[in-house]
Amino acid sequence: MDLALSIAWLVCVAWLIARASRQQALLPSLGSVQAPNNDYPGVCVIIPARDEACNLAACLQDLDAQDYPRDRLAILVVDDSSRDESLAIAQSFAARSPLIRPVSSPPLRPGWVGKPQACWTGAQAAPAGAEWLCFIDADVRAEPSLLTRAVRTAEYLELDLLSLAPRQELVSFPERLLIPCGFYLLAFTQDLATLQRPESPGVTVSGQFMLVRRSAYRAVNGHAAVHSAICEDAALAGLIKQSGRQVLLADGQTALTARMYRGWTDLWPGLSKNMVEMLGGPAATVITAALVVLASAISILLPALLAERCADGTTSSCIAALPAAAATAALVGLHVAGAVYLRIPFWYGLLFPLGYWLGACLAIESVRRHRKGRIVWKGRIYP
Repeated sequence: MDLALSIAWLVCVAWLIARASRQQALLPSLGSVQAPNNDYPGVCVIIPARDEACNLAACLQDLDAQDYPRDRLAILVVDDSSRDESLAIAQSFAARSPLIRPVSSPPLRPGWVGKPQACWTGAQAAPAGAEWLCFIDADVRAEPSLLTRAVRTAEYLELDLLSLAPRQELVSFPERLLIPCGFYLLAFTQDLATLQRPESPGVTVSGQFMLVRRSAYRAVNGHAAVHSAICEDAALAGLIKQSGRQVLLADGQTALTARMYRGWTDLWPGLSKNMVEMLGGPAATVITAALVVLASAISILLPALLAERCADGTTSSCIAALPAAAATAALVGLHVAGAVYLRIPFWYGLLFPLGYWLGACLAIESVRRHRKGRIVWKGRIYP
């Protein structure tokens, strides 16, 4: 019985690792596609900003330094009633750069979420010559070639929406503990091969960078059609894909970086706001949290229990301990490799059970907030 359980656990771990590795392999990289005849369509970058004073200056500095032709580029900073110096920072940059223009989002309309309204406001204010709308979060840092590479790739592949996954900058202890586990959880539960197929109704994108063809945006009524969505990025991408247009998520780590959350005070409300939508609803979130806790516990307890029995002289337990130990070692190796890939100290990979247990607590908190109709984010409460 011990051996059968141990082998079953090893098979499960092998399947999870193979699945996660396959997801990474399926994610295409942002290329360096050359545009025919050096054609540069008009692009309007839209940055929705609420309380982004700690990020906005660096983001605008990078965007103002893009190698995209300046006569084909506009940058709008949509201030969403910020309570800090975000608007003043945008105005300061606008005074120095003709590319940058601050726009104020109106008071929040009933039934709207702040970010969709800010994005919609920016889209309505975009110059008439902008063929592409590029929605970028204020926490993004961009290489000078970002827009050129993204637009050329989207044009070459005849896409209507290109989303880029940035390299994540993880600084504080909770960021380094939780966010890698979140990435693995998505890799374990999502099937990128299916989601990337045009005929599949599902979609996966990163809201930190979304380059959208303006005609496609207008065809689905843009962010106005997803005005109440907490995860407006996936909702908008889903509408565009369901309308028969082409959507692609690509690896953008060579072109942009981002720091999503600055420590625990940002991370807890930010992840608990999104997790129910990311995991497919309250029931799926609870089930996922339970499975994560169970799997993390098994990775520690099963080899320890079998080793204890082996020490007591039970030969069958000694044999069964080998595949159990191999499974746990493989999980440790996977998470250590992930830590190195994310450029954080390797020993964070050794703490993966703690990361998943805290993630399960976040998942339950997310379900609780959604059931109570009380999602709090940046001083606002959404039903």
